[in-house]
Amino acid sequence: MKKKEMRSIMLKQLTEISDEEYQQLSKEIHKHLFSFSTWNKANTVAVTVSRGREVDTFPIIKQAWTDKKTVVVPKCEPATNTMEFRSITSFDQLENVFYGLKEPILSETSAVKKSLIDLILVPGICFDKNGYRIGYGGGYYDRYLMDYKNDTVSLALSSQLINGVPIEAHDVPVSTLITEHGVMK
Repeated sequence: MKKKEMRSIMLKQLTEISDEEYQQLSKEIHKHLFSFSTWNKANTVAVTVSRGREVDTFPIIKQAWTDKKTVVVPKCEPATNTMEFRSITSFDQLENVFYGLKEPILSETSAVKKSLIDLILVPGICFDKNGYRIGYGGGYYDRYLMDYKNDTVSLALSSQLINGVPIEAHDVPVSTLITEHGVMK
């Protein structure tokens, strides 16, 4: 099966999860993340603002601020399929852009160098146990992670784990997956 088909099937399955179950599973994943040593030692955390049935990142961002971490969120450039991360200190510094994404307002935020980011929470739709993922198809994260040297984690419901993701030469796996069942290196 091709990535596009897998993406479509998983997105449909995710919409079938009840709000209550989604919230409960997200809370379990948050607990595992917040007790994970990589999270605790990270000073600067990159995180996408969640939408739909992605693991809820609003509590993660709030916890990072409580923990005095620097929170950076991606600003995408669709013309080149590239992105940069920009520091936010308030949800008011976000605006709605294409596909319903919330991104930093350029005039209210500043870019953060890749080398200063300790941990990137990498979004996705499907994941395999080797850390490969199927994202939304733009390749933004694979491009960004090509020369990224620090920790990468993906947060996923266990139902998003599949036996194998079709791998292409440009795909970059994450080092750790966290589901409601725990941390997988």
